Formats: sequence, C-alpha cells, structure tokens
Amino acid sequence: MAFRYEEIGQRLKAFRMGSGLGADEIARKIGISRTALYRFERGELAKIDTLAKFAELLGVSTATLLGVGIEYIPSAVSYFERMRQIEETAEQIVILSGPISFLLASDDFQATLQEVLTENITKAVANPARALSDIPLIMEILAQRKELYRKRRPAIVNLMSAFELERFLDHGFVGRKGMPDEVLRKRKALARAEIEHFARLLERQPIGVQIGIVPDTLPHTGFQIFRQPGRTLLAMSPFRLGGEPNVRVGVAMITSAADGVSLHEAAIGTMMRERAAHFLHRLLENEGKPFDRELLPLPDDGSEARPKPVH
Repeated sequence: MAFRYEEIGQRLKAFRMGSGLGADEIARKIGISRTALYRFERGELAKIDTLAKFAELLGVSTATLLGVGIEYIPSAVSYFERMRQIEETAEQIVILSGPISFLLASDDFQATLQEVLTENITKAVANPARALSDIPLIMEILAQRKELYRKRRPAIVNLMSAFELERFLDHGFVGRKGMPDEVLRKRKALARAEIEHFARLLERQPIGVQIGIVPDTLPHTGFQIFRQPGRTLLAMSPFRLGGEPNVRVGVAMITSAADGVSLHEAAIGTMMRERAAHFLHRLLENEGKPFDRELLPLPDDGSEARPKPVH
C-alpha cells in the first residue's frame, strides 16, 4: 500500500503531544536530535526501526503510526490534534457527539469550557496533575480548530440529541455534580444561551450548515465523518465536551475502511429529522417540563432526511 508520509508525521506529532513528554525528552530517548524529530513530524521519511522506537515510547503500534488499518488513540490531546489535522483538508464534516458541536458553538461556550473541564477533575481522578496539565493543551488545539473552521468553512452536518439537549438545559453547563447554587444558576443560563444560539443559527440557515435533531436514544460514543478529496474518514470517540465532559478516559478510533464509513453514513440517514428549529424553541419554552419529542416527524413524504453531500 502507498503510505502518506505527511500523515505519518501528523500522527507522530499528535501522539507526541498526548504523551506528556517534551520534544527534547522524546528525541533523547529515541537517539535523534530535536531538529530530526520535527523533520519527521513534517513528513520526512523515517526508517521503520526509528518508527518502531517511536511507537514503543509513545505506547502505540507501528501500524497505527503508519496508518494501516484502524488508528487507536487513547489520549484526548492526541485525538483533538488529529481532528485538527484532518479538518485542514476536509470538505464536509458530519458530527454526532454530545449535545453541542464545538465547531458551531458560541464564543461564550468556548470561553467557559476550560473552567468546566477543570472542575471535572476531582480527587477521585487518577493522576490529577497530568489531567490538569492536559487541559491547556486541549484548549489551544480547540482554538486552532475553531479558527481553521472560520477560515475554511467546510460544510457541516450536525446531529444533536434531543435527550442530551434536555439534560444540558436541565443540568447546566457544568463539569460535575454538587456545584454551588450561584454557580449552577449561571451555568444553567449559559446552557440556555447556547441552545438559543443554535436556534438562531437554524433560523439564519447559513450556507453549508445542516442541523438535525435526533429524538431517539443515541450511542454513548460519538462519531464524525470527514469527507476529504479522494477519501472519507470515520472517527469514533468517547471524548466529549460540554455537559458531563470526558477528556480523560477512553480510546478513540480513526479508519477509512469502506464498510465502517458506509454503515455510519446509513445510520445518519435513519437518525436525521427535520423541524430542528421548532424543537429547540419548544424545548426552551417548556424548560423544566416534559414534552413530546415526537414533534420531530419524518419529512411529509415519509422519506428519510439525509445530509446533503459535497460534490
């Protein structure tokens, strides 16, 4: 198979960032200079035995660094960096992950996110110092992703869970339970403001943005589909932002396997529903009260609402 050397370098960088080791320390342990390490990360061909040393040090397989089969990613830092790299050339992104999509979220959501992720790290967390040190790295990568999206404007299809939106509005934008009442009031107001932001986004109907509400129960593992020139990638991840965040535990996966991509594309077609703006307004009007999620029927002709592909 033909290897994409630039992408090997990108994976190397992502796993290096998620390892918690500095560039100098990694270069020293591998037996190369830091300059050589950065050259490899820019896509310069490395010998297979050197890649094997990187893989062993970083705790991944050589096959993952080479992009053979499924790419397994045990670190949120590495995962979000891989998303940033993939989004550099993506023409369309299909997102199903948590109540709020970060790329479409408001600036207020981004501004509060670091505080939410920090309060999620309690005394029960294994290695809290490492977990806390990862958060600034994650925020930097997320800021780069948001800036890249605003610059490139790839098409986005965003699936939002009706159930998780209700929970988000009810619990507020918090990283853990037991928050002080004053903080909780502010975070519930932030959650409401974020849902209002998405309702306004739907009303404006910006070019290249589709938002669908899913009334059914969604899988706990979110996924994204990235359509790039010449190929499509599927990313599945337990890492989530917003209400009940998780940037500490789990293993994400990336693959270009045709069957994996096609099965998830088919799943999107069965989950998409119209009248998303109507649902969000009813959710806000009925805050704290139950209401019927069947306000989200299929289109009038009974066909499935599918995301529009990029041609």
